[in-house]
Amino acid sequence: MTTKIIRSRGRPRQFDPAQATEVAQQLFHARGYDDVSVADMTDALGIKTPSFYAAFGSKAGLYKRVIERYGSNGAIPLGALLRDDRPVAACLTDVLEAAARLYSDDPAATGCIVLEGCRSNDEEARAAARAAHLAAEQAIHDYIARRHPEQAQEVTAYVSTVMNGLSAKARMGQSQESLLSSARLAGLALAQVLPA
Repeated sequence: MTTKIIRSRGRPRQFDPAQATEVAQQLFHARGYDDVSVADMTDALGIKTPSFYAAFGSKAGLYKRVIERYGSNGAIPLGALLRDDRPVAACLTDVLEAAARLYSDDPAATGCIVLEGCRSNDEEARAAARAAHLAAEQAIHDYIARRHPEQAQEVTAYVSTVMNGLSAKARMGQSQESLLSSARLAGLALAQVLPA
């Protein structure tokens, strides 16, 4: 995994921080935060350790950028899927199916980078992942609460639990077909709890 190095005359080689964040996202997603070292990062980016720390402050600092990037480039598009013109259960099923597909699309980077980061040994990285996870949970909760306020807390917890399970199973190598089957089964349960 490499990134494009920009060479300038008379200056040391430089790198593009946005592209470096993309490379880091691929590494963290494929191996997990804890299994990627700063040396792995500097090798992949083609930079020296001082340049890495000057650009990102720390490995956790880079991970925070990765999580921000993932939110706009790679995460489940909650805003597009949680629609007010369709039944809530159908939209939540769409979210679960999108998760199943996303978590298993790339055999080298299965699961969810955010959910996997929530279990990191690094407190700062874990906090960044958990903040992103809580923001997604809040968006789902607020969507459900607009039409089913009495069930919003319980159903949000259920959807979150299913998504965690899908991510874990994807990491374990479960097929996309099997993950989609689980997502659809969960959708049937949602339809019983949240009638149109």
